[in-house]
Amino acid sequence: MSRRTPPPPACLALADGTLYRGHAFGAKTVGVGEVCFNTSLTGYQEIVTDPSYAGQIVAMTYPQIGNVGTNPEDEESRRPFLSGFVVKELFAPSNFRSTEPLDTYLERHGVPGIAGIDTRALVRRIRDGGAQVGVLSTDPAQQDEADLVARARADRGLDGVDLAATVTTDEAYGWSDGRWSGVEGQVPRPGRPTPARKLVAYDFGIKRNILRLLVEQGFDVEVVPATTSAEDVLAREPDAVFLSNGPGDPAAVAGVQENVRALSETKPVFGICLGHQILGLALGGRTVKLKFGHHGGNQPGQDLATKKVAICAENHGFAVDADSLRAAGEPVRITHVNLNDGTVEGLAHETRPLFSVQYHPEASPGPHDAAYFFGRFREMVDRHVAGEPVTGAQIAAGAASQAGGAGAQ
Repeated sequence: MSRRTPPPPACLALADGTLYRGHAFGAKTVGVGEVCFNTSLTGYQEIVTDPSYAGQIVAMTYPQIGNVGTNPEDEESRRPFLSGFVVKELFAPSNFRSTEPLDTYLERHGVPGIAGIDTRALVRRIRDGGAQVGVLSTDPAQQDEADLVARARADRGLDGVDLAATVTTDEAYGWSDGRWSGVEGQVPRPGRPTPARKLVAYDFGIKRNILRLLVEQGFDVEVVPATTSAEDVLAREPDAVFLSNGPGDPAAVAGVQENVRALSETKPVFGICLGHQILGLALGGRTVKLKFGHHGGNQPGQDLATKKVAICAENHGFAVDADSLRAAGEPVRITHVNLNDGTVEGLAHETRPLFSVQYHPEASPGPHDAAYFFGRFREMVDRHVAGEPVTGAQIAAGAASQAGGAGAQ
C-alpha cells in the first residue's frame, strides 16, 4: 500500500505576532501584504484576478474553495496581482468548465496559498483588531516565526503606496468584447445603443467585466494607462471619461487628481470604486482608511433619495470622507451610503455630468442589483453630446428610482 506524500507546510504570520500554520498550495514563495477577508460564496477566480487586490493577502470566509477549478473565461485581468490566498479547505475541481486546478493556476502565476487553518479565527482577529500586514510563506526554508513576524512589522502596508502604477496597462488599447453569451463566448448582442460613443477608460486596475458592460452600452472603448495626462485624453476627442476600480490608497495615485479635475470641467465622468474615490479627491474631498474594508458580495448600499437598498459587490479599504466633501465648496451630493457603517457609497455633482459609486455595479462576482448604472451613464453621455444640460445628480437619482427591482425598501 502506498502512502500519500503529506502536503508541504505553510505559515501565515501577522504583524501583531499571531501565527497560523497550515499546508501550502500554489507557488513556493513568500508573499507580503495587508490581510483582508472576502465574504463571497462564489467567484473565487474573479476575486483572485481582480487587480484591486494588489498588495493584499486574501482570506475567503467561505470554507470550501477550488471545486470549480479555473478557466480563461473567468479571469478579470491578465494575471493575479494579489500577494497570497488563504482558504479553510482546498478542493480538487469537479466542473465541466474547469481547465486547470486552482493550486496549479496559482503556482503558474507565482502566488502562494495556505489551506487548513482556522479562517474564522483569522477573520475575527482582523474584524476586531483592524487590518494589518501579514507574511505568507510556502517555502519551508523561510518559515522562521520570528523572522516572518519581523518582516510583517517592517512593511508599510497600503497607506501612501501607489499600487495603481503596478497594475495599470503599459500602453493604450481598444476593447470591443461584450458580455459572455453561454457556450458561444463573447459575441455582439442586438439592440446595443447607437450611435457609438467614444469613451476613454482610465486603467487603475480595471476589471474586464466593466469593459464588457461598457461595450454593451454602445461605447467605443479605449483603455489608457493611469498616468495618461488630461491633454492626451482630450486629444483623443472622447465623448466621456471612465475612472476604473483599482488597488490601494487613492490619495497616492500620482498626478491623477489634477487630470480628473481638468477633464471633469468639460467631459461627463463616471467612476467605480477607486475611480469613485479619485473623483471625490478631485472635487476637493479627502479619503480615509477603513478599519478592515469592505470585501464581498453582500454589502448593503442605500440610495438616500428613494431609501431603496441594493445588495452590492465591494472591494475597497478606503472611503471618501463625507464631511470633507461638504466642506470643499463644490455642489456635490452624497447619493448612497453603506448601511453597515454609514460610509459614502455614491456621489454626484449638482451642476456637471459627474457621478460615481463605491461598489461594483458590474459584480463578477456578486449580485447584479446595481448594473443599471451603466445604462444611466450612457444616457448622461447622450444628453450631454446632444447639448442638453444634464447633471450627475439627475442621473444618479433617476438610476435608483427607475431601476425596477434593483433592491428592497
